[in-house]
Amino acid sequence: MTSLQPAQSKSEIMAMPSWLRRPIGKASEISTVQRIIKQRQIHTICEEGRCPNRGECYAQKTATFLLMGPTCTRSCAFCQVDKGHAPMPLDLEEPQKVAEAVQLLGLRYVVLTSVARDDLSDQGAGHFVKTMETIRQLNSDTQIEVLTPDFWGGAGAGEEGQRQRITMIATAKPACFNHNIETVRRLTSPVRRGAKYDRSLRVLAIVKEIDPTIPTKSGLMLGHGETVEEVEEAMADLRAVGCDRLTIGQYMRPSLEHLPVQKYWTPEEFEQLGNLASQMGFTHVRSAPLVRSSYHAGEETNLKSEV
Repeated sequence: MTSLQPAQSKSEIMAMPSWLRRPIGKASEISTVQRIIKQRQIHTICEEGRCPNRGECYAQKTATFLLMGPTCTRSCAFCQVDKGHAPMPLDLEEPQKVAEAVQLLGLRYVVLTSVARDDLSDQGAGHFVKTMETIRQLNSDTQIEVLTPDFWGGAGAGEEGQRQRITMIATAKPACFNHNIETVRRLTSPVRRGAKYDRSLRVLAIVKEIDPTIPTKSGLMLGHGETVEEVEEAMADLRAVGCDRLTIGQYMRPSLEHLPVQKYWTPEEFEQLGNLASQMGFTHVRSAPLVRSSYHAGEETNLKSEV
């Protein structure tokens, strides 16, 4: 791994490299998904997070649904999603709306994620479960992956409350339980405000304690100034709690109000890290600049390592 280069200085102005640019996609294909989403007044992380792959995914009639509104109660310094301490009340019809969208799009594999909702008594765990149940009522063959927050905060904050909320979702048997640690231990506080590195590892550990048969997954976002050694340590920490699957992608600054990019890692460096992750025992690895948590998630059921 010695060929990987150190992070660049904050003072350097870096143009986005060519490997991070991709075509938007055909407007007609993109509009099909957007129309279904907007008609039901639901949200996708594809749009709210300005995902660079949304054109490709929309063209394939896939999307990752963002539950519980577009406003997050956390204020992570890397994330495009709107922040606020007073998000709107839950839309009790959202599970039905999402299930209908899944049916219309013909999805065989769907990813459910959400904003953090520290204002809710159960952090939104019950809403995840209700949405999963409703999707299955209309789409019995559709597999459901969840990408959850850490379920820590609000009423019942603490380890026991976190365990209860995770248990609710794990008992509903998702096809995969994903929770991203996002960055290395040293950078967690400035990058993920309100989150804790070990608390996120605990989410994945609890899932395996509840049901070892549920595949767990996490993601790393490079470009905040992490070292190769720190990335390796993070991967080892994930394996130590039984994490099965891993995504590694490049952080891309959404706006000048967000953290600056410290380094653009090259495709070759991502390939090296992906190979290392496979050697460490992850059953499925996606490691490339434009990889995101839910990118081609349904293909992970094949459990092949791809870098």
